[in-house]
Amino acid sequence: MDILRPLLLRAVTLFGVLIAVLVLLAASLGATGFSDRILEATVNEEIRGLRSSLAGSIRDPDELERTLQTRAAELRASYGLDRPWWVRIPGLVTRVLTLDLGDARSIRSYSGSTRIADIILERLPNTILLLTTSTILVALIGIAAGVWLSTRIGSRIDRFITYLAAISNALPTWWLGILLILLFTYRLGWLPSEGMYSVPPPEGGWPRFLDLLRHSVLPVMTLVLVSIGPSIYSVRTLTLNIAQEDHVNVARAKGMPERVVLWRHILRVAAPPIVTGLILGLAGSLGGSILVETIFNWSGMGRLYYDAIAGTPDEGLIVALTFMFTLIYVLARLLLEFLYLVLDPRVRYEEAVGRPA
Repeated sequence: MDILRPLLLRAVTLFGVLIAVLVLLAASLGATGFSDRILEATVNEEIRGLRSSLAGSIRDPDELERTLQTRAAELRASYGLDRPWWVRIPGLVTRVLTLDLGDARSIRSYSGSTRIADIILERLPNTILLLTTSTILVALIGIAAGVWLSTRIGSRIDRFITYLAAISNALPTWWLGILLILLFTYRLGWLPSEGMYSVPPPEGGWPRFLDLLRHSVLPVMTLVLVSIGPSIYSVRTLTLNIAQEDHVNVARAKGMPERVVLWRHILRVAAPPIVTGLILGLAGSLGGSILVETIFNWSGMGRLYYDAIAGTPDEGLIVALTFMFTLIYVLARLLLEFLYLVLDPRVRYEEAVGRPA
């Protein structure tokens, strides 16, 4: 219960932030006429389909046009196009929340659907798979290497890895991805350069999984290499600073084994800021995933974002994807708040002290 109460308060706060962002998005879409163009495109698409279906039953061209105009007026009224944009803000916020922004212009889902919600929900697991895998690897390598380096400050390996961390932080994601393709695909011939599966994809669960694993090596490696340097350096710095605290010196003076001191008195205290960097790094890597998924033709939301912009701009799809990236960031913040409450009892204590009796 001590954890649940502050967590619910933070969830309500973050949900309020999400709604505020959506209201601002809806206001900007309405003020610039973007919302009108999206809804007009939706109406025109429905009228185009209705024209094809009625052309065989209504032979008179004038009657067909009157029927279509009547239906178009009804659709515009149902979408609120007969009202000012500021009156339509609640409806627009609801449509963005449910990804109900009509049909995409030129992009379809794998099942053939043109609904924006179907397209995004089909690509979302692929992006989550790519980002979570790279984040877990960065966390494991960063924590292990950073803690190990904090006990070897000033050594050659410490200076060497510090230089590598600076280089990793400066590497452009797109450049590194192209370099890995040139090396591992065209030079060595070890790994595929694009896609999630071979063509044709293998049949069966285990062969299909191995094929997916093989295709994911290069994009995951790219995301890990551009993130691992800052992760190692931040963990090293945090653990080094905490290792000089009085409670660590007292633990060593009591004769505790160095491994116990390291994991119980140093790493446990450093866990909240380390987790903060990892979770915010996951949210921040969404921008990098657009480049990585485009370079490796990975069928996720990043590649979908590029397709929605690079070809004929698809306004509804761009808006929905922007909302999804914002939602992922808010969910990452909520996860961070929960982990803070679990890892740092002082947060729960401060919440209890700060509440009025």
